[in-house]
Amino acid sequence: MNIILMGPPGAGKGTQAEKLVSKYGLVQISTGDMFRKEMKEDSKLGVIAKFFIQYGHLVPDDITIDIVRERLSKNDFPNGFILDGFPRTVVQARSLESLCKELGFKIDAIINLDVDFDKLIKRLSGRRVCRECGATYNLEFKPSKKPGICDICGGELYQRIDESEDAVKIRLQTYTRQTRPLIDYYTMKGQLININGDQSMDDVFKDIEKCLGV
Repeated sequence: MNIILMGPPGAGKGTQAEKLVSKYGLVQISTGDMFRKEMKEDSKLGVIAKFFIQYGHLVPDDITIDIVRERLSKNDFPNGFILDGFPRTVVQARSLESLCKELGFKIDAIINLDVDFDKLIKRLSGRRVCRECGATYNLEFKPSKKPGICDICGGELYQRIDESEDAVKIRLQTYTRQTRPLIDYYTMKGQLININGDQSMDDVFKDIEKCLGV
């Protein structure tokens, strides 16, 4: 089972992907995670990606498509995969269709998590991440017991460069401009499954399970 998981920044794609991985044994392929890894290693790709990401913009299509092609070519997902954060533009969607034909994959479900933008700004700008273990918190919805300190490992909590309020607003503007047409694209093809992302994480997952029918 191969799934595309869509939605604006902060809609909960990562959380739902983890649940899908746990239940169905799928492999999560997150372009955001791949770019952050390259940025941490200060690779050539990481430097290029950081330039765009820190200002809330999407990494150019050709770079994103290349990194996804390389990952899918490994074909190390016997139970299937979840594409988290890809495609984000119609150009990427068409490239993915070509990639699937080339590599012999089929996309079984395209799921879109729909959440109000004002709520997303609060979610994202209040999020903090542990530098050591990667655990996530939110100043309003899920604060750590000690401000700035991870409950799990005691590591320092920080705000990602793309999650300041200004960067979040730009990311949402970018999403509206470049990714909304992708929703129309999949809707016209009759492939899009819309899920109300403004529910508890468990309720969102229950709705996803119903749509998948497994």
